Amino acid sequence: MIFDLDGTLVQTREASWRVFEKISAAHHLGIEDAEQFYEMFANNFFVSLRSLCRDAEHAHAVEADFMRSLGSDYAPAMIPGMVDIVKALVPHATLAVLSSNSTGVIRRILRENSLAYCFSHVFGGDVEPDKSRGIQRFLDDAAQGTGRRCQAFYDESAMGSPVPAQSTAIITDTVGDVEAAVKSGIRAIGVAWGMHTEEQLLAAGAEFVAIWPQEILAHLFGAVPPKSNSCACPATPAPPSLDGSSSRPRALRRTAGAKALQARMTSSKPYPQESAPPEPPTSSTVVPQQARGAETDSELLLAVTRTMR
Repeated sequence: MIFDLDGTLVQTREASWRVFEKISAAHHLGIEDAEQFYEMFANNFFVSLRSLCRDAEHAHAVEADFMRSLGSDYAPAMIPGMVDIVKALVPHATLAVLSSNSTGVIRRILRENSLAYCFSHVFGGDVEPDKSRGIQRFLDDAAQGTGRRCQAFYDESAMGSPVPAQSTAIITDTVGDVEAAVKSGIRAIGVAWGMHTEEQLLAAGAEFVAIWPQEILAHLFGAVPPKSNSCACPATPAPPSLDGSSSRPRALRRTAGAKALQARMTSSKPYPQESAPPEPPTSSTVVPQQARGAETDSELLLAVTRTMR
């Protein structure tokens, strides 16, 4: 299953136009409104972009500037429901992303939505600007049938045999992608919430156009596939810790451990916050072993209680 990114997984119309509007003005490309920009996706976007440039040198400069701007200024929201669709497909298909956007932008968006390890392959516009060639590269990969289960490693239990073209489908919002799919001999499923209308996508050769994300699963499986525990991605991303790992599980373990300690030490009471802990015994003071243990437990509980606050 190959997913387009912009307009399919994320809401792109306004977000991408705001970025391109500045590029068009800076390079005098003549694209002055959003509708003109959207029409560029009827063909391969980069082909449309190059047709607006004076020569190859100008085209290279425009593309480089546009990619830099996407990396710094492009921050689209996910299409509601598409995170669940991706995770529902993980146990049943090898997933890939094929996009005109840069690999860095794709990486950032997928990681922010805890989807990076759901996908086995990513072909960004900086890796393969031609969608037809990107599809063919995916089909020609001898291990393209090997997927992931939302974890960093690939599924080593999979056979990894090539999958027939007719068992591969692209999910997209643009006529250009549908035409590339038809040319490559794979199936094309459109979505109605992106750049092009349901009528345009069907006319280009899409076998079906989803009005709601959940229709994708119903069309592919005849019914929504059963829930599976194979996808290990969290529902929402955990805030990163200083060492780059997730801090939420550590915090939960710490809180649970503190509560368990407090439950075991019901016989000891923490000191009031305004009271200082007792002075440690001197060498001349004889403290029974049981009293010393209770005193140590109380100090530990006080420290834990303060941490929990």
